[in-house]
Amino acid sequence: MRIEIIGVPLDLGADRRGVDMGPSAIRIAGISERLRRLDYEVLDSGDIPIVTPEVQIIEDPKLKYLPEIAKSATQLSNYVFNVFQDGNFPMVLGGDHSVAIGTIAGAARFFKQKNQKLGLIWIDAHGDMNTPETTPSGNIHGMPFAVSLGNGVKELTDVGGPFPKVAPENAVLMGARQLDRKEQNIIKQSGITVFTMEDIDRRGICEVAGEALYLATKNSDALHISLDMDALDPQVAPGVGTPVRGGLTYRESHTAMEIIASENSLCSFEIVEVNPILDVRNTTAEVAAELAASLFGKRIL
Repeated sequence: MRIEIIGVPLDLGADRRGVDMGPSAIRIAGISERLRRLDYEVLDSGDIPIVTPEVQIIEDPKLKYLPEIAKSATQLSNYVFNVFQDGNFPMVLGGDHSVAIGTIAGAARFFKQKNQKLGLIWIDAHGDMNTPETTPSGNIHGMPFAVSLGNGVKELTDVGGPFPKVAPENAVLMGARQLDRKEQNIIKQSGITVFTMEDIDRRGICEVAGEALYLATKNSDALHISLDMDALDPQVAPGVGTPVRGGLTYRESHTAMEIIASENSLCSFEIVEVNPILDVRNTTAEVAAELAASLFGKRIL
């Protein structure tokens, strides 16, 4: 299998600057070399061009930078679709989590053409299930999970085609520990499965990750993993824009990747929200690269 890396230096979906340097930081951490040592062929296709916020205006405070985010999501969706067409495995490096709108749209479009369904495990401290009606900030990086389920404005939900990209019964949120008040109601009504950090504390990462994998794949044909580095505890991954104490430990996050690695239907992967400006000696990017290696089969022995 050839892994094709696509960088998306997008920071328009969040208020904190610096996450646009995430793709470069993860590359510097040696993600390609780590995967090649596992005997994968790796092709790095560079970055999708993004217009910086300094030369743009916010037209709608409830949907900040919507035109450019929709444009970049469409471009990424088409790119991911073509990667699948070429028989390669797309690995997307963000950028803020609004990047997921394009990644998931491209994957869902490809499998829809084959009359197949996409499963999703969303690993994140946050729900990312806000809509323009509920968002407290207007930041689109708090909306991509909702968008992938078909909820939100057409400019985003129609990226890759006018259909929900993932069915709720095939979607799992894992590691949640900070949810907006209105977002909590959306999540409860959405039909997705949620494993909070309390669930992981009580049941253990092996049981929770195993059940998340089962639920995301039992009625789907392919699996996408969306990893927000703020799912990890800030002591492990300090370089993120919205850190929340009490996240996944270093070993818990690796164990989750190792369990997911056993799933043959894994089709695509993205790592988002690495912010080098807030990081310490590129620690977060190093951990991100290590987790990618675990997902692709690296083991202690």
